[in-house]
Amino acid sequence: MAFSRVLIAASWTFACLLSGGGAYAQGVTKTSILIGQSSPFSGSNKELGDDIREGLQAYFKQINDAGGVNGRTIELVALDDANDAKRSGENARILIEQRGVLALVGYASATLSLPALPYVEKARIAFIGPFTGAEPMRAFRRNVYNIRASYADELEKIVDFYTTTGMKKFSVIHYDDAVGKENLAAVETALARRGLKPASIGALKRNQTDLGVAVADVVKAAPDVVIATTLYKTTGDFIKGARTAGSNAQFASTSFVGASALATELGDQGMGVVVAQVVPPYSRASIQVVREYQAAIAKSLGKKDYSFTSLESFIGAKVLVEGIRRAGANPTRESLMKALDGMQNFNVGGYVVDFTPTNHNGSKFVELTAISKSGRFAY
Repeated sequence: MAFSRVLIAASWTFACLLSGGGAYAQGVTKTSILIGQSSPFSGSNKELGDDIREGLQAYFKQINDAGGVNGRTIELVALDDANDAKRSGENARILIEQRGVLALVGYASATLSLPALPYVEKARIAFIGPFTGAEPMRAFRRNVYNIRASYADELEKIVDFYTTTGMKKFSVIHYDDAVGKENLAAVETALARRGLKPASIGALKRNQTDLGVAVADVVKAAPDVVIATTLYKTTGDFIKGARTAGSNAQFASTSFVGASALATELGDQGMGVVVAQVVPPYSRASIQVVREYQAAIAKSLGKKDYSFTSLESFIGAKVLVEGIRRAGANPTRESLMKALDGMQNFNVGGYVVDFTPTNHNGSKFVELTAISKSGRFAY
């Protein structure tokens, strides 16, 4: 739908910002507030970026249709980084220095978030809800506000689930970079608590397409469980390759994979794959925020296209907007961060986010799901 595919920013708003914005702070005019995002809207992980943006847009549309925040509409400037870290860093510079946004939201991974941080810290701007639970983004930073649990929390939950059923041979696939190695270390720590260590390890390059050697090396160890910490295209290709090679292993993934995208990627080969989730089930309308999300997505997209990813970004948008409300009649970058720091035990509707001035990791919620025969998720 056009609303979710275009960059929403009026030319007169940019002119106002470039000329100094009158009496208003960065990203704020008399009638609008600009929020910036960079995510992959092209390339192999396009579906992940689209899902994040659609969740943000759905909530912003809901708010704007109700009159905005203190009479101002929320406008999202979304730039494509094509899953490239260099581009994500440059996009942060453009959004902050040229577009003059009030805050950044919805970056798609730690690898894409980290290059943005020098610009974020220089400008003293809030960086809200990065789509990652990686440890480099969990260490306290004044400007970063995490909505979700950590990957270590997710991986502990996965290992605990399988070891209680008697499984002992675990293999791991991860990206061969700093974040991927952090995930591997988290699995190793969880296994070590139980007197175990990985049976085999597959280290993969980002955007690697030939997985044959890695699949063969992992499958050779005959693991009971393969834990994936990679994105949906890599994970899907690996699972299909392993099953073709005759592996009978169980497969489990962190939420980073993009659950709905993985289910689509796997098709009828997805049944039984376990995916950790850091938000409530998007189908459980008995939960207030889920019910609100479903209505907003259907109105924004014109169809009931739900996913865990867009629900997570919807929650992130709701936290951001609440912070803007609390930041006063004329919010600034600094007053927004002070408002977020004071957001203790904020209940978004069945999901609690808890920030303090010294802790910006807002949640430890983790739930395991499994892809069903129909491609949906069972709990």
